[in-house]
Amino acid sequence: MDEPKFEVTEERKKILLNKIAQKAIDYRLSPVAIVMLESAKPLTFLGNQFLIFMQPFYRALFNYREYEEITAMLEDRTNIEALICEIERLEEARHEAKRAKKNSGH
Repeated sequence: MDEPKFEVTEERKKILLNKIAQKAIDYRLSPVAIVMLESAKPLTFLGNQFLIFMQPFYRALFNYREYEEITAMLEDRTNIEALICEIERLEEARHEAKRAKKNSGH
């Protein structure tokens, strides 16, 4: 019996990419995540298969539907690049907020 394939709309991709990126920022793992994603680009399909293998661990962070959408989405290298850009954008926003807070304190 085949498992259902999840189609991910562009709007849904943006939501999921933001959610993943925000988790990387929240856990202060953005540099590690970016390096890992950059190095995994050439091996996108194998990386996707690894996500499937590691499903029990990732399911602690994402519900079933989100997990399936993410694995389907990350088969495409352009989505990996979009995720890297989103992590960088959120990390920069975090640094800007930190600088603004520091400067307002003086």
